[in-house]
Parts: sequence; C-alpha cells; structure tokens
Amino acid sequence: MERRERYFRILDGLKQTTQETHKNSRILLIDGLNTFIRSFAVNPSSNDDGVHIGGMTGFLQSIGYAIRNIRPTRVIICWDGKGGSARRRKLFPDYKANRRVRTRFTRMSNYGNVGDEQIAMGQQIRRLTQYLETLPVTVLATENIEADDAIAYICEQIYPESQKFIMSTDKDYLQLVNDKVQVWSPTKKKFYFQETILEEFGVPANNFLEYRTLLGDSSDNIPGIKGTGLKTLQKRLPIIFGDKKITIDDILKQAEDNKSDAKILATIAESGDILRLNYKLMQLREVDISGHAKSSILDIVRRPIQRLNKPKFLTMFLEDKINSTMKNPEFWLQDTWRSLDSYSIVEDKNE
Repeated sequence: MERRERYFRILDGLKQTTQETHKNSRILLIDGLNTFIRSFAVNPSSNDDGVHIGGMTGFLQSIGYAIRNIRPTRVIICWDGKGGSARRRKLFPDYKANRRVRTRFTRMSNYGNVGDEQIAMGQQIRRLTQYLETLPVTVLATENIEADDAIAYICEQIYPESQKFIMSTDKDYLQLVNDKVQVWSPTKKKFYFQETILEEFGVPANNFLEYRTLLGDSSDNIPGIKGTGLKTLQKRLPIIFGDKKITIDDILKQAEDNKSDAKILATIAESGDILRLNYKLMQLREVDISGHAKSSILDIVRRPIQRLNKPKFLTMFLEDKINSTMKNPEFWLQDTWRSLDSYSIVEDKNE
C-alpha cells in the first residue's frame, strides 16, 4: 500500500504545472521508429483521397498526447541510424536476424503485399520528417547507432540531472528507470517508475536487466535460457529479487553453489558465456558507443531548437488532405506546442 501511494504522489507531481527555468529541465525522449511502426500498424486513418496515412498522423497525435500529459520543456526524437547497431552485430551476427524476413505490419486492404507496405512506410516517414521540421523539436539519427543507445547517452551523460521521460513500448528502456528517468508507454498510457516495474514484473528495477539476460529477448533474436520463468527464478534465484544490486557473476555464483538442488540451476551455472553476451547486447547504461557517435549526438542536442512554423505546417496539412483525421490543426498546434516553442528561445545556462 505504501508503495502504491508513493507511485500516485509521483504521478500527481508530474501533472502539476512546473516553474522550470531552462529548456532542459524536463526532457521527453521519443523512440521515433518504435512510435512510427506502432502507429502505422494500428492506425487505419486515410486522407480524403483514401490513402493510408496512419503512421504519420498517428505519430503526431501520439506524441501530442504525451506532450500534453508530461508537459516537457524539450522534446528530442531519436531514430535508428543507418546500419543499426554495428557493435551488437559484431558481438552477435544473428542480432535482429528475425527482422530480416519482412512480414506484414497491417491487414489493411490498402496494401496488397509486404513490398507495398514497405514503400508506404518509407513515404510516410519522409513526409513525417518534413512535418517535424516545422515543430520545436530536436531530431537525431546517428549512423550505426540505435535510438536506444542515443537515448541512454543523453540520459546518462549529457543531461544526467534533468528529469527525463522516455516514450516507447520497448522494455529495454526500463533498465534506465531511476529517480531522474521514467518511461511512458503510449499503448498502456502508463508511466513506469521503479515501483511500477516491481508491481508489473515482480522484479526490482535495479536488477531488471540481469533478470532479462536470463529470459533473452525474442524481438531482437537474443536467446534466453529455457525454463527461466518468473516463478522458477523467484524460487531458485532469490538473489535477483532482493534490494541489493547484483551482477551476472552473482547470479552464476548462486546457481553454482546450489546446482545440486535443481536442474535449472545447473543449466544456468553452465551458461555464463550466454549470460555475459546477453548482458553486452542488452545493457544501455554503460553507453558503449564510439567517441565519434557521442560527438555527433552532443553536437545535435546543443544546437538551437527550431521554432514552430505554423504556416508551413498548415500548408502541408492542406496539401496532404488530412482534415478528417485532425479536425482542428490550429488548436492542436496551439494547445500542444505553444509552451515548447517558448522554451526553444530560452537560453540554457547549462550549455
């Protein structure tokens, strides 16, 4: 009960009007591709000509909802850079190999096959990028770097003292949650705090990454250790579920010391190489990216933030014939972006 009450106190605090002094006080970090693909897959919206535009308009509506609820002083949208994560593929050539086989994202009649969908996704992302150029946001993509690495670098090393909110449905980000970092799930309309992670997954936030190294991540084609479900681990590896921060070596030692008690412990004890590899593939906090990538990201986030270009946005809106999807774009621009636009011209004393 005490944990639940604390959660609601924190949530109430997020919704209160803040008196911030600089643009990097409350930063909303958006995983661009995660947000776009989800919108493309589930939003059936079409323009007045019957052309599917759900990825583009769903993205704008989704980030608008987050902005109005989180009330950030700054928005940074991170896309996967060209080539994805070269570091992870070098460690594990089959990393995300399951995604190389293209499958349908939607069941919409607009698209006859996977190829049609891929073409439409590319077209919508390019047009979305043009819309984003009219809004007071920072957009970045760094070659051979995934969005989650860029977001982790911003959270951990560029703005460690700022309050950060990560918008994504990717569980990888939950390992970053602490007093300064929360995750916003746009599908569940839910904030993830340390308390929320424990309530939903049964695992303390500080050991969530180590827990996931045992399970693996099927979405990234990272294999886990078979038989390591939550109840089994709670019974056989209680070290994971305590308040103390643990390491992979701690897990292996407890498994080794008790391997005669259960077959799964013997399996875990013999799987040190798998767990260490999974940790390297899944961890974000240690920010294992090149100096060149760090310099590129730092340069982009410290550039002046573009101002809201309302006339250009509305011109594009009319060109794309999306009146039926966003019925009052002028109000949406005013209600969602006015405050952010004012912060874009405030000089940050920390930079």
